[in-house]
Amino acid sequence: MKGISIKDIAQEAGVSPTTVSFVLNGKAKEKRISEQVSKRILKIASKLKYKPNQLARGLRTGKTKTIGLIVEDIANSFFANVAKVVEDEADKCGYKVLFGSTEDNEEKAKGLLEVLRYRQVDGYIITPTLNLDKEIATLHKPVVLMDRYFPNVKDSHYVVVDNFQGAYTAVSHLVEQGYKKVAIITTTSAQIQMQQRLEGFVDALKKHGLPAGKNVIKRLPFDLDRPGFTKEITQYLQTNKDLDAIFFATNYLGICGIESIRSLGLHIGTDLGMVSFDDHDIFRLHSPSITCVAQPVEEIGRRLIHMLIEELDHTSSSPKQIVLPLELRKRESSIPAVPHLDV
Repeated sequence: MKGISIKDIAQEAGVSPTTVSFVLNGKAKEKRISEQVSKRILKIASKLKYKPNQLARGLRTGKTKTIGLIVEDIANSFFANVAKVVEDEADKCGYKVLFGSTEDNEEKAKGLLEVLRYRQVDGYIITPTLNLDKEIATLHKPVVLMDRYFPNVKDSHYVVVDNFQGAYTAVSHLVEQGYKKVAIITTTSAQIQMQQRLEGFVDALKKHGLPAGKNVIKRLPFDLDRPGFTKEITQYLQTNKDLDAIFFATNYLGICGIESIRSLGLHIGTDLGMVSFDDHDIFRLHSPSITCVAQPVEEIGRRLIHMLIEELDHTSSSPKQIVLPLELRKRESSIPAVPHLDV
């Protein structure tokens, strides 16, 4: 079905398309168009359910009032929740949000950038893949990075969390609860946030005089599916039966970890302590409930959109780089460890 155009409105109102355009773009007074004519045009536009072509408007005004949001995986609860906050906050500012997921694939990320460039979005919020910095530099539009950043790009705007301190706090908590052989299950990703979580884990163990060698660090290919992660975690636990606690570097690894631990007949919190980075409804509802390092989702979303709006309004003069603290939510999975007795 053909959409209603400015010409259709002009024909019914008995005025020129230029007059309709001025009224719909809020320039009636400036162009000395009478209030009577303006009201008639707006009434007809409403009756015909006229919707402006954002691309055409963008060509005229230089703004489409749209924002491109690229995340790693919109199905992941963390990214989905942040996206919801971004969408709500953007709507308050008169902007609509176009979404896309990269699945941490550089080529897919480049394709999404091309689509959003074609749609003439006014600005971008991006969870970048590795080596995407050069592509981002060619956008020539305001960009705010989320969840991760490029250490070699000093003038970027970003909102992230203190990944190192979050991991350090989580592992220190396990040690303080009496756990002595703590391992981390993470991915092979070279992304800065994953490296910082691993560094926090290692530093916490060293600080407490506990082993931090390769045998307590398990890296899994980041592109595995859920059954693949679960299988790898199960095999690792089977060959490292002396472990008494696990720190999972992401919530999806933590969920797979629950499955693996249960499949081995072990009990979380008694046989094996557990903490995960990122909260999830499953962690709160699971019995026993799972201790986690929770990201401030609502604050992240608000900071992202407000920082981008400042860039769009040209009210920011220097790069803003925000690092937010995390919250350790203590639950039943990290109750004080029960010493293993020799029989």
